[in-house]
Order: sequence, then C-alpha cells, then structure tokens
Amino acid sequence: MIVTKSTGLARFYHATRYSIKGIRAAYASEPAFRYEVWIAAPMTPLAFLLAETGLQLGLLIAALLLVLMMELLNTAIEAIVDRAGTEFHQLAGLAKDLGSATVFLSLLITAAIWGGVIWDNFFS
Repeated sequence: MIVTKSTGLARFYHATRYSIKGIRAAYASEPAFRYEVWIAAPMTPLAFLLAETGLQLGLLIAALLLVLMMELLNTAIEAIVDRAGTEFHQLAGLAKDLGSATVFLSLLITAAIWGGVIWDNFFS
C-alpha cells in the first residue's frame, strides 16, 4: 500500500496541527513542561524590557524556546522507552538520563544568555 503525503499548504496545515497536538499533550501530561511554560510566559515579555538590541531579544527568547524544545524531546524519549517495556534495562535508564541531561544543559545555556544580557545592559 502506497501512502501519499500532502504537499504545499496542506502539508503545512497538517504539520502545524500535529505540532500543536504534541504541545498540548506535553502540557497535559508532563508537569516539568507545564512548569517551564509557566516560567517562560512571564519571561517572554520581560525579554522585551531587558533587551537593548534585536540580537539580545532573539537570544533571550530563543533560550526560552530551547528549554521547551529539549523538554519535548526528553518527553518523547521517555515515551518511547516506556512503550518498549516497564522492566529496568540499563540502556533504557541511560536514554532517560541523557534526555534529562539535555534539559539541564539547556537550562544552563538559558541562564548564561540571560545572565550575559543582564550583565551587559546593567553592569558594564
């Protein structure tokens, strides 16, 4: 059976719907994702107040989105590992730990970017 995929605007429409569906599912099922959304929500308008250049604004917002992206990937990894089985396996644990590490590193990147922008705009 050959499956044909949509193209052009129809493809964009369907891809956008799937993306929104994924974001909603993560928000509904993952407390960590909800917390990060709740933190990013007030920080986004704060970025507009802190940034003195378009580049700074882009970096501040991109850093917030990076954390959300990494949390979505971590959630996807956990879902795949959990689907494979409930018994402990060393590689399953490693996959989950590595997914968690990506979120942690994205938080460090965000702290560095926000700290750097704050330092440049208020202390130098």
